[in-house]
Amino acid sequence: MKLDSQMSAVVTGGASGLGLASARRLLERGVAVVICDLSAERGAAALDALQGKVTFVQADVCDTEQMNRVFDAAEALAPLRCLVHCAGLGGPVRLVEKDGSPGSLEKYESIVRINLVGTFNTLRLAAARMAKNEPVDGERGACVLTASVAAYEGQIGQIPYASAKAGIVGMTLVAARDLAQRLIRVCTIAPGLFDTPLLAKLPENVRSSLGAMVPHPARLGAPDEYASTALHILENPMLNGETIRLDGAIRMQPR
Repeated sequence: MKLDSQMSAVVTGGASGLGLASARRLLERGVAVVICDLSAERGAAALDALQGKVTFVQADVCDTEQMNRVFDAAEALAPLRCLVHCAGLGGPVRLVEKDGSPGSLEKYESIVRINLVGTFNTLRLAAARMAKNEPVDGERGACVLTASVAAYEGQIGQIPYASAKAGIVGMTLVAARDLAQRLIRVCTIAPGLFDTPLLAKLPENVRSSLGAMVPHPARLGAPDEYASTALHILENPMLNGETIRLDGAIRMQPR
């Protein structure tokens, strides 16, 4: 798909980290970009960082009405042909907590809902809009989802996050097959350790030790490296139904 000013893109979780970097890269290609995020404060900061060149819509990816407002905003700019779905969060849950109590079912459900159900909700709504587009070079649209290496090597305490991200990996090929008749592609990126706002809160010595766990390059990934991968997926018509590990060859240990 040739990225240009004749199309719009939605980037979820677009107010920071991987999403913000992706929004910036799409803008460089001339694409009209709508970012959505749960935080109005982060949204305002993103608008400032991107010099007001994007549209921000506050939305919860699990809320159909709110997400429809996001896609309405995108279609008001140009036909929606791109989705980069970065929204998600983690949180520790053990099957048996240190005090001997069973892990929280409510917290497990909440994390799975945001990461996995939110991905399905966003993807289905985006695909329904893209399916109405006129094909260009044999495509109506392309979608990039975000999993994690935790889908393959989840660490102790990551059980809800790993469950959700594994669900996204499992969703990818099925979604690509489902949407093939609509001329819409779906791929997923599974990042390793990336320098996102979550890790930015950690002490520098902890960040350095995490980066040293990566075989090569022995550092945290840069959000722009995620963004360049997302744009390559959007631009390469033969990439479909694939989950790409973006992790410097790391394989996470149990803890």
